[in-house]
Amino acid sequence: MPFRPCLSLAFAALFTAGGCAAISDAPSVQIKGKTYAVEVADTDALRERGLMFRKDLAEDAGMLFVHRSEDMLAYWMKNTYIPLDILYFDARLRLVSAQLNVVPCGAQPRCPAYPSAAPAKYVLELNAGQAKAMGLAIGDTLTLHGIATEPAE
Repeated sequence: MPFRPCLSLAFAALFTAGGCAAISDAPSVQIKGKTYAVEVADTDALRERGLMFRKDLAEDAGMLFVHRSEDMLAYWMKNTYIPLDILYFDARLRLVSAQLNVVPCGAQPRCPAYPSAAPAKYVLELNAGQAKAMGLAIGDTLTLHGIATEPAE
């Protein structure tokens, strides 16, 4: 009989740990040991809007775009007011291309496109300078936390 209280405590600890795990399931990514809270753009509408009209982005935050399949991608900065690093990852979550320190285009009628150099499935936008500060290199791997690997649509 002395084991029942221990089992009850063990189950309580498990349920408590499970509750904590649920809290930490907020979408985030990790690369080079640094974790970023991310908003996930996994529908056409969310990918189209991206970070438009934002005036700031927390240093430890970003936006992760999830596409249906690997493809040559190009992003632009229309109605975007934050300088960004645009990082392209393949289906295996390896960095395949980067556009660094991309300047905002704001409301200008024509904005340049910033293409990937290789097919990509995921695009991570971070504040400009983050990639250089981490020493990112082609082939570095992104880890997803609380994020589906397929688009919602």
